[in-house]
Amino acid sequence: MAVTGRAGLLALLGALVVGFLIPSWTGIAVVTGVVLLAIVADLALAGPVQALTFTRGGDRMVRLGEPASVTLTITNPGPGRVRGLLRDAWPPSAGAEDRHTIDIRARGQQTVTTALTPSRRGDRMAHRVTVRAFGPLGLAARQGSHAIPWTVRVLPPFTSRRHLPARLARLRDLDGRLRTLARGQGTEFDSLRTYVAGDDVRSIDWRATARSTDVMIRTWRPERDRHVMIVLDTGRTSAGRVGDIPRLDAAMDAALLLAALASRAGDRVDLFAYDRQVRTSVQGSADLLPALVNGMATLEPALVESDASGMVAEILRRSRRRSLVVLLTGLDPDPLEQGLLPVLQMLTSRHLVLLASVADPRIAEMAAARGDAEAVYDAAAAARTLQERQHVAAVLRRRGVEIVDATPDELAPALSDAYLALKAAGRL
Repeated sequence: MAVTGRAGLLALLGALVVGFLIPSWTGIAVVTGVVLLAIVADLALAGPVQALTFTRGGDRMVRLGEPASVTLTITNPGPGRVRGLLRDAWPPSAGAEDRHTIDIRARGQQTVTTALTPSRRGDRMAHRVTVRAFGPLGLAARQGSHAIPWTVRVLPPFTSRRHLPARLARLRDLDGRLRTLARGQGTEFDSLRTYVAGDDVRSIDWRATARSTDVMIRTWRPERDRHVMIVLDTGRTSAGRVGDIPRLDAAMDAALLLAALASRAGDRVDLFAYDRQVRTSVQGSADLLPALVNGMATLEPALVESDASGMVAEILRRSRRRSLVVLLTGLDPDPLEQGLLPVLQMLTSRHLVLLASVADPRIAEMAAARGDAEAVYDAAAAARTLQERQHVAAVLRRRGVEIVDATPDELAPALSDAYLALKAAGRL
């Protein structure tokens, strides 16, 4: 039951009647009785809410930042009219426009649509549907809640997909499918063709030339059917925010672009997320991108130190042959020196390792600031941080690890460029 503002106004009017016309206990009793009788009568005439039935429909998945809609069909099986308000409750991060006006005749139905604009990844679940049905006088209302489950999975936005066409064009050039001056280099023989000015003389096939009237050269194509294993570090360092997004979200965006590019290049792409255990895993999927965004949708950073030895052991268990291991983690000195560096040799001895890290552009801005004493101290701290990252990167490079250290907006294209460079050099 709920009492509306009209009931309050009616009670105020009754108080004025008592004060000016019948200022006595009898007047108070009479006015109170009239007000209560009107409320009870209005409540009795309000439509029943507990008997209502509900059916949901609409979107089950949506990308972060894009709108979604969920429909709710309300059926009134009773003989009375149900007129009032409905609230379809969702968590705040769902961005739901959840209040609706309903007016359902006896044995009729009405459909309302709740618009969602999610602000976070993951599964967003509907909470409860609350209906408040008013009586004809609008003094009181019957109220009831119903659990009508529905889940909308909010997928990673994949904002870096705008870089994919340019990288695919470079891949086609690299693969020799376009008419370009530079042929794609690799280690897999492609075909023979006639020598033209500007070709590398080291590619001349002398046996084929002897059998032909022209000078013939070999053309090569980048390796195919290689194994690319993407590893997301979901430990505490991935929870740090750079700008408006967590480091983990920037790493996932870079992983999606790389996976889309590598799959188009004919390589097999696997992914798993790890901190102290495997959080999600995608292996050998035919529909790679849908599987990846579904697997990443519910990932959240764990506020624990990642177990580097366990991560390396999981990589070695999953890949027996030589692979490109793309490790998306931080370049923070302490976690790397105490975690990854002691076990890195086990990984680099069997695989080619590419480490990608999210850099904070604010640190570079602080390092360049010279406004006052506080800015100078901030600049000194920022310069020390940059120096430590550069030192760790240099140590990793000496141990055979390729490094990509870029800001969130630049990480995805930079990582894809590094992959193309390795492919062009025939190192995969």
